[in-house]
Amino acid sequence: MTVAAPLRTMTEGTSISFRGVSKVWPQAGGAEVVALRGVTLDVPARSITGIIGRSGAGKSTLLRMANGLERPSSGQVLVGADDVGAARGAELRQIRRSVGMIFQHFNLLANRTVRANIGLPLEIAGVPRAEIARRTAELMELVGLAPLADRYPAELSGGQKQRVGIARALATTPCVLLSDEATSALDPETTRSVLALLSDINRELGLTILLITHEMAVVRQICSHVAVIEAGEIVEAGDTYEVFARPRHPVTRSFLTGITTVALPQFIADRLRPERPAGPSQAVVQVTFVGDHATDPMLARLTRDLGVEVNVLAGAIEEIGARPFGNLLVGLEADREDDSRAYLERHGLMTRGLGYVAATG
Repeated sequence: MTVAAPLRTMTEGTSISFRGVSKVWPQAGGAEVVALRGVTLDVPARSITGIIGRSGAGKSTLLRMANGLERPSSGQVLVGADDVGAARGAELRQIRRSVGMIFQHFNLLANRTVRANIGLPLEIAGVPRAEIARRTAELMELVGLAPLADRYPAELSGGQKQRVGIARALATTPCVLLSDEATSALDPETTRSVLALLSDINRELGLTILLITHEMAVVRQICSHVAVIEAGEIVEAGDTYEVFARPRHPVTRSFLTGITTVALPQFIADRLRPERPAGPSQAVVQVTFVGDHATDPMLARLTRDLGVEVNVLAGAIEEIGARPFGNLLVGLEADREDDSRAYLERHGLMTRGLGYVAATG
């Protein structure tokens, strides 16, 4: 889809920076709950950056820092040049108009139509009625809800409600959009359509989008950058493709299970051992193909150049941000494992040994 032009020109890309941000909740009896611990993270301008973490990891608290719904106990939160944590009164209200927010459970007013829900932030801001009518019509067209302008939330599907929420978040023409688990209550097909809409908005309007999720599939579909949060700390962050291809932290790898990993066939998994057994055996190796090498016939070349027999056990090629990413699980002659893996790595592939299986027959 093509996103319509906004009512007025948006700020050309606004970054978000968290600088040593901590959040501590005082408890009765002098105890404390630490929600965030010295988080430092830069969200690039015009990016779609995902923060992924388990429930209770601190991702919602971090997101709410970006529009002042939560204030840091220490550190700074900057949206562009504005220090959100230090802002008060009119200054904070102005910052919030430039930071739209999409909520997990839509937060629509049941007694207001689609049109009226979208226009609410403009009413609160004191925008003239004619301008509100023009802006809401523009936004309903943008999110594909123009025919439903006079319906109430009870008459809408989950995906339609979330589109109302997106339009409402864009009403004040923000330069930053925050998404609080915006697709977790939606079915897979609706999730894809809502994420596609956010991607179009990001591309056409130049917004910086910061979203939180617990689903790596969401990150894979639209995020250019990702940060992984665990127990209030960022444990890994960077370009989404690089993080998916080379996850360093165990938490990241656990989230990627089933997304960028391939399951071993059960008959192999049952026989797999961490140590090489006596006698003939195969090394079971995960081979990751990334970037320019993702579609290269490297296993055929390995057999041709080194004479190594390769047994392909399982595999898949995915796309991450329109870039190919492949994983194969292979069996290699155990005697030739080191040479074989060194050959593959010299040609830009990554390898990881999973264990050994005794030869059969």
